[in-house]
Amino acid sequence: MYEDCVKSTEDYYLFCDTEGPWAIVLESLASIGIVVTIILLLASLFLMRRVQDCSQWNVLPTQFLFLLGVLGLFGLAFAFIIQLNQQTAPARYFLFGVLFAICFSCLLAHASNLVKLVRGRVSFCWTTLLGIAIGLSLLQKIIAIEYVTLIMTRGMMFVHMTPCQLNMDFVVLLVYVLFLMALTFFVSKATFCGPCENWKQHGRLIFVTVLVSIVIWVVWISMLMKGNPELQRQPQWDDPVICIGLITNAWVFLLLYIIPEFCILYRSCRQECPSPANACPLPAYQRSFRVENQELSRARDSDGTEEDVALTAYGTPIQLQNVDPTQEYLIPRAALSPQQDAGL
Repeated sequence: MYEDCVKSTEDYYLFCDTEGPWAIVLESLASIGIVVTIILLLASLFLMRRVQDCSQWNVLPTQFLFLLGVLGLFGLAFAFIIQLNQQTAPARYFLFGVLFAICFSCLLAHASNLVKLVRGRVSFCWTTLLGIAIGLSLLQKIIAIEYVTLIMTRGMMFVHMTPCQLNMDFVVLLVYVLFLMALTFFVSKATFCGPCENWKQHGRLIFVTVLVSIVIWVVWISMLMKGNPELQRQPQWDDPVICIGLITNAWVFLLLYIIPEFCILYRSCRQECPSPANACPLPAYQRSFRVENQELSRARDSDGTEEDVALTAYGTPIQLQNVDPTQEYLIPRAALSPQQDAGL
């Protein structure tokens, strides 16, 4: 009983380890991230009530799911600060890939919707976007469940595996997440092509976020698989490397994607109408009809009478003249031939 108590205490010693303060720094960053994410979740509920444009509102439920995934990432950081044991190992191997799959699936769903919007097409409805995000992350859930169940049923406990085998299994479980990351990167590049400039800024945010995430993943996977063994720091540096990559990527999601997105949505809510420079250009015939209708309406509504207005339709000037109500006007009748006149 005493040995179990001592072992349990050793699992949590990193929370107050002053000799290696990396855990204290990371848990502080994770705690701040949890608070900021909760504030952003409340902000997303506020924007759901303020945003009037359907194309902008449809992505808000998906971004709410994205924030839930980021909140889970910050909470998962504490599982890597605590020593690897029978309780933290299943959480690490299951939640790490699942939470990142949810985040990148939400980014992919948003990028796919932007590909339509930049080309002037109709946005996906919010249920479709949410379904795409959940559906794309479902495969990672199945993979993680099968792996954890297989290991537990075979009696191969995580604590009895070598560090090299643990790291190899951990990276292999994330292959689908790497695929989602690469797919999101290429789809976000497709948002740069289209006539609607105002939607391209959203695509640029996703592109930069995924690009920085790719760099973070390449660094921490390289350190985990090659760097730590060559520096003879395995397994001492394994948990810090993974935890640093986890928290850094979660903060990238907030700083490079969610916060700028909410700032754009909030500014659009305060504006009464979009600026002409950012508006999606209309076809030429629609612009000409709109100008003609506006000028004709101003001419009719100025003082209740019709005025002389020169309009141009298809290059032909049209002159409107005042009508004198005191005079009588006859509508000319078509002339009949003698045969038709005799018949009448």
